[in-house]
Formats: sequence, C-alpha cells, structure tokens
Amino acid sequence: MTYTDNKFKYIQVFFLILGFGLSLFYAQHQILTGDQTQMLYKGYMGAYHDSWSSFGNAASVVGNVPGSMISFAVGLPIMLYDSPWSPMLVLIFLHLFSYLLLDNVLKDIFKNDLRLVFLVIYWLNPWFLFENILYNPSYLFFFSALHLWTAYQQREKSSFLYATLHVMSIGFALQFHYSWLILAIISLYLIFRNMVKINWFGVAFGILLVGASLVPYALEFLHNEAIRHNPNVKKGERYIGWGGVHVYPVLKSFIYWLRYGSFFFPNKLIASAHFEWLGASVVVQTIFVYLYKALVFSIGVLSIYISYKANKAFYESVKKSAFQRKAVISSKEEWLLLYVFGALFGVFISSILSPIIFSYWHLIIVFPFAIIPFLVYFQTFSQKYLKKFLLFVTLYFLLINIMGAMDSRKYAWDRNYAEDVTAYVAKIIKSPL
Repeated sequence: MTYTDNKFKYIQVFFLILGFGLSLFYAQHQILTGDQTQMLYKGYMGAYHDSWSSFGNAASVVGNVPGSMISFAVGLPIMLYDSPWSPMLVLIFLHLFSYLLLDNVLKDIFKNDLRLVFLVIYWLNPWFLFENILYNPSYLFFFSALHLWTAYQQREKSSFLYATLHVMSIGFALQFHYSWLILAIISLYLIFRNMVKINWFGVAFGILLVGASLVPYALEFLHNEAIRHNPNVKKGERYIGWGGVHVYPVLKSFIYWLRYGSFFFPNKLIASAHFEWLGASVVVQTIFVYLYKALVFSIGVLSIYISYKANKAFYESVKKSAFQRKAVISSKEEWLLLYVFGALFGVFISSILSPIIFSYWHLIIVFPFAIIPFLVYFQTFSQKYLKKFLLFVTLYFLLINIMGAMDSRKYAWDRNYAEDVTAYVAKIIKSPL
C-alpha cells in the first residue's frame, strides 16, 4: 500500500501527538533517584544562585562527564520559566526534533510506507520512550539524529554550516555521556570511506566552539581530583582497553545492537512489573505478572530472531564495500547502510576501549541507527503486511509503554514528578537568593 503525502501527514500528526502524550505520561511518573538529582542540583544551582557546574554527572569508572551542558540543559529552561516541567519539556522537544531530523533523511531515501514504519518503531518504541526521564543519556537521541542529518547533507557538497553542526553534535554529546566516542568513530569512518565532502573551516570552527565550552572544565580538572575518576574504583583496576581483554563486553555490545532492533526491551522496563496498582489480591497480581512476562518475553525472543535476520541481510549487503575506500556508492540507501555499518563499527571499537561492561544506556546513542536494518529488511514485506504490522506494533507498544510508565524500575503509578522535584529543591537548594 502506498500512502500519499497528504495522507502520510495526517497519520504522522496522529502518531506524533500519541507519542508526545506518552512522553508526558512517562515524565510525570518518573521515580526521582540520584541520576536525576545530580542534574537537578546542577541546574537549579545555576538558575537560582548563578553557580554553574563545569562538569556533569558522575560516570561509572572514569569520573564526571566534562562540560557544563547538563547544567545548562536543566538550568536555562528554569530561568525561562521556573517549573520542574521546564527542563522535561525541553528534553521531550529534543526527542521530537530527533525524529524530525531522522525523517528528513529517510524521506529522501524511502517511500512513505517505510517512513510510517519508522515513525512507529522509533517514536512509539519503548526503548525510546523509556528515556523520557531527566537523565543524561536521554539527551543523546538528539545528537545522534543531528550527526546523521548533518552527515547526509554533506554527501555531495561541502558546507561550513553543516560541518560546524556535525562537529558540535559530537562535542556536545561528549558533555552528556562518554558514548560520544561512537559518533566520532562514525565520522572518521565517513571520511575514510569518502562518504562526505568536508569543509575543514567548518570543522575547525566547530572544534573551536566545543573547545571554548570546555575551558571551565579543563581548569576544574587541573585542581579537582574528585572529578577525574570514580573514588569507588581502585586506580589501575579498570583501564582503557579493558573491554578488549575481556571478551564478554564486546559480545554484550553486539547483543544490545540486536536488541535495539527488536522488541526485547530492557529488564528495568519489563522485569519490575508487580501490578500493585490493580488493588487486587496477591494471587491475582502474581497471575498478571506471569501472563505479562510470558507475553513480552515470547514476543521479545521472536523479535530478536527477526532482528538477527535483518542484520544478517544488512551485513551481506555492505560487507564487500564497507572498507573499500574507492568503491562507488550506487544509491542513497547504500550510503545510509554504510553509515549504519559505521555505527556498528563504532560500537565494536568503543566496547574494546571501554573500562566497563556496557549496559543498555551506555549504547542508547546508536538506537536510531540500530533499527535501520529492520526498516530496510521490512521493505520486502511492506506491500502485504504493512497495515497488520502497524496495527500490531502500535497496540503492543501502547501496552508496554503504559505498563512501563506505571510499573517499572524507573517509573511508578503513584509518583508525581513535579511534586517530588519541588520537595527536593525546597530541601536541598532552597529559593533564589
């Protein structure tokens, strides 16, 4: 079935509104933990007391994330309008912009049918919506999308503006999470494979802007040993290249790549459901728990197999030309698939270099790219199964998202984000001077 541009726009608006509502639902019920309070403290201290932190959240092993972007991401919206919802709405709109940037690339490559599939499996995906929480990895979708979009704009013509934005997508992602390295590796791969026309003046200007934003951090780094490494980890216990010495971290990173392209969602979303909100007996709650887990794990396992098939087909399509510098790229779709291969290569290299075993949020930056192999794989079945697929996925995602926002490790039906933040601010940060 082919969707006209007008029909696609109507359907697109409907799904965007639906996803936006689910985003608000998630955000409202988030459980406030140390992940959020680190950001809230930095943001409110900046907004209320003009004390802007030069470093971000604490990382697992290697110290705090560099730069002030986390403080600005929370503090500037609060200065604009003093409400706990201000930084959350900024995050949700960044998620929306990430979809629009990605769709802008895809509409130049695929028909509306596949754009609609992407809309549903990205914008309504529980992997994506589960990150509507004030947490630094949640911001990475925007930088991933900006990276791909700016790279695509430089396929045939160099541009000072797009080169600058491309470098900034990497440099500002660095100030939210250490997985920025994957974007940098993708860029190096694009240059190696002659997939972009580089404007070196734009690259230099982007580096200058990013470097200037990191000057306060550099000064702090010289005098504050606490932000250089995690005090709970012994020096020398973890090191750059640790993941390559221990094989499992590399294998696990590939498993996450397959899972991002499947419906096998994180345990924090699924495994913590208890159905206490039903108000029923423990026996009834237990029955629902087992039925729910049986459903999601059955569909999850099946979808992992489909993700494997899609990625196998994807690899077969690019393996001959992936490292052939002078090989001609015959189509826009091939360019996109090679970009995705660059992302997969980035996951491989970063997992080797990593001093930790990755969890799903450490690699969430590649989620938008990991679903592309399935999107391309589905082209063969689109004509016959499109409507049935969209109906099933929409209903299934609705079920998972509603449960995730009410009954999971990070969200609970009886929590109120705005009230919890207000209480935290009154207790820890207090009112503006």
